[in-house]
Amino acid sequence: MLTPTAVLAGIGLVSGLGLAVAARVFAVETDPRQEEINDNLPGANCGGCGYAGCADFSAALVAGKVTPSDCPVCDDATRQLLGQIMGVEVGASIKEVALIMCQGGLSSATVQGRYNGHASCASADLIGGGDKLCNHGCLGLADCQEVCAFGAIEMGEDGIAHIIPARCTACGKCIAACPKNLISLVPVDTKIHVLCNNTDKGAAARKACDVSCIGCKKCQKAFEEDPRITVHNYLAKVDYKNPPTDETVVEVCPTGALTVRLMDMNSSEQRPS
Repeated sequence: MLTPTAVLAGIGLVSGLGLAVAARVFAVETDPRQEEINDNLPGANCGGCGYAGCADFSAALVAGKVTPSDCPVCDDATRQLLGQIMGVEVGASIKEVALIMCQGGLSSATVQGRYNGHASCASADLIGGGDKLCNHGCLGLADCQEVCAFGAIEMGEDGIAHIIPARCTACGKCIAACPKNLISLVPVDTKIHVLCNNTDKGAAARKACDVSCIGCKKCQKAFEEDPRITVHNYLAKVDYKNPPTDETVVEVCPTGALTVRLMDMNSSEQRPS
């Protein structure tokens, strides 16, 4: 009885020693800055930086693969702190917020049929592009809301998604989730936007939605000497590197696709001016 016990104890002892030696031999040294960075990251693990989570981001940061500014969730104070830990200068970054380029709600968009299937925008998009005549608009089945870890998206009574700026961290997950490519990150202080994604010709676009862009170029002509809005493929686009600031420009738009939308970071909703 004592012999088997002794043998088992000996095997256990040898195995333990072997594991201890292996752990020491094959140990990977961790940069001490990585733990400090981890402690100061938001801990959202949203993946907006392109890495699986904050731990992977901190490892990439100490390895010099990314900069403190590559974390979309960090505020400027946190980025500056990460810069101090890494011994690098970090410039002020432009705060961005997600924006849904669609106003085609229940009262504006023409419905071409009834979708009866899995409640998912991705699924509905596979069946004729969804139930709206506009093949470019929000389907309202909340794929973007489902992937938002911060509760920054809600489905409105108008049947389309809306961003809550105060909660948005610009992680970008909603952008990847939208099958219509409707969502963009825009500077939070930009007020004038083209809230449409329809590239159909004017008559077809207007038939599909009352507030669609019809490519009339009236907004573009307002900035001929200083291009801030351009029309390509029947759709106007704001130049967010040089956005318009005069809110009266929206008056030239015959459909209301060009509109003023304030991104109040203290508000629970994006709101017209």
